[in-house]
Amino acid sequence: MEKNKGSANKLTYTCSAPCYGVFVDYNIMMPLRDGVRLAMDIYYPAIDGKKVQETFSVILVRTPYDKTNKSYYRYFAERGYVVVVQDVRGRYASEGVFYPFANEGPDGYDTVEWIAVQSWCNGKVGTSGASYCAAVQNALASLNPPHLAAMIPTYGPSSYFHSSMRHNGAFEMRFFVYAFSMAVSSREAASDPFIKSALEEAYTNIWEWVKSYPIRKGETPLSLLPSYEQWAIDISTRCLYDEYWKRPGYGPRFHYERHADVPTLYIAGWYDTYTRSSFENFIELGKQKKKPVHILAGPWTHGGDFKATAGDMSSVPEGGLSDIMGVELRWFDRWLKNLPTGVDKEKRVKYFLMGGGKGIETGNRVIFHGGEWKTSDVWPPAETQPMPFYLYPDGHLSLKPLLSGDFHTTYNFDPSDPVPTIGGNLSAIPLPAGGFDQKGDKIFIFAKNTLPLSSRSDILCFMTEPLTKDITVVGPIAMKLWVSTDGMDTDFTAKLIDVFPPSLNYPHGAALNISDSILRLRFRNGFEKEELAVPGEVYKISFELYPTANRFVKGHRIRLDISSSNYPRFDVNPNTGGPLGIERRKR
Repeated sequence: MEKNKGSANKLTYTCSAPCYGVFVDYNIMMPLRDGVRLAMDIYYPAIDGKKVQETFSVILVRTPYDKTNKSYYRYFAERGYVVVVQDVRGRYASEGVFYPFANEGPDGYDTVEWIAVQSWCNGKVGTSGASYCAAVQNALASLNPPHLAAMIPTYGPSSYFHSSMRHNGAFEMRFFVYAFSMAVSSREAASDPFIKSALEEAYTNIWEWVKSYPIRKGETPLSLLPSYEQWAIDISTRCLYDEYWKRPGYGPRFHYERHADVPTLYIAGWYDTYTRSSFENFIELGKQKKKPVHILAGPWTHGGDFKATAGDMSSVPEGGLSDIMGVELRWFDRWLKNLPTGVDKEKRVKYFLMGGGKGIETGNRVIFHGGEWKTSDVWPPAETQPMPFYLYPDGHLSLKPLLSGDFHTTYNFDPSDPVPTIGGNLSAIPLPAGGFDQKGDKIFIFAKNTLPLSSRSDILCFMTEPLTKDITVVGPIAMKLWVSTDGMDTDFTAKLIDVFPPSLNYPHGAALNISDSILRLRFRNGFEKEELAVPGEVYKISFELYPTANRFVKGHRIRLDISSSNYPRFDVNPNTGGPLGIERRKR
């Protein structure tokens, strides 16, 4: 028995206790519809070293990262679940060719339905896993397998085209890096010392390959693994939202209508790469489906183990999550075992409102941002109201609309000198993610000096006066700009920043990044076609930043930075109007 201390009535709930041992069958080969066999390790509840001869609910984890023994699998088997962990097609012990993400839907569907008819399964299959392991859950759920009964996608996509691999028309460079990192751990590299050596050398020099982007077929060590190379080229050059991107493996957005209607818990992080996607899935499936859809969002980075630190930003101890397996156990026990765990009595949204901490301590780099947990039945919370801020040509950010007039401000953007990425929503790329003071530092590979980003001539900073009262921003953030350029294409970026008052170790005040995004101008009217700009013509553009929950406290300032690059989070627009992922000239 446990207590839900967050409830005013201290709701009592029951969860499975560890009452079994574990027996494991390794590398069981399961045939797919096309004859390829995938390898699975199966963890059974056991007594005295022998499988319990009963039927159990099953938790499925599909992974490209090696299914070898992990405590997670034993944890659930000890509590009365069969746990099936599977190498995806072309990885480790599974057969076939690995082409990331795109084709995972049918493989996942076949796996769920194969499990459901096994003698040890009671017909209920739940899925779990983070990142790629969340993407494959979304992929199979988009095909609605009959025996899927519950899901917990952690840090997963809604559409890899709109805000993951590509992002409002730009390319997220982390997936270029990802192709190299996955190649190093490939089955082919493991079996061939020459291939392994070449790929390890390439990944050691990954920043040089990033600088040489875009790649051409046959000119990088990825050519040793043709499917990996082809995938890297495809996601770089396929810049229109077409049938390629509408496959279930690239996210459920196109498939919401037929998506499985099962109890689903989404887990998101404010500094994760899938924050926007997690909330899109939660909102849309919550509207379209009858079964409960919940979301848990904390101040976490991708792969940050739910710690209460994200870069230099700290929400210790409030923002940490020390028992993620306990959170999952409550969900699965309710929906796979029908135990009264209480999750169906809770509000659908639990989120961490950042801000209000003790701030900056003398001699300490850490930004103690603090925060508190909140709950809501809807997102954004019902009490929120739209709050427009207006940009003034003198750099003010104000709640008062700008009076009519021909006001504008300009900057020069040189793609050979892009604005360096300083933290943010990153993964799969060897750069620190999370919240940081927005200034150069040696830990950020493309930062050329230690000056604040605001000192750059290609960044427009708009900032409020010191706040006279707290302003809490919770929910989605929309950016609307009127822009023109003397070229045929460029990008526009926006970054929301919480500016702390000056201190001894932050003499300019720490400028803590909260959220950001980008729009490639040729896609201002949608992603099904490219429309190059007419030089000098003014266009109204709008795009969405990642959702957030942040309290800008009294005495702080709210800042918005506008520019045309954020590199290497996003690829750099060459400004020529040339074909994306191919053009090698810069203007």
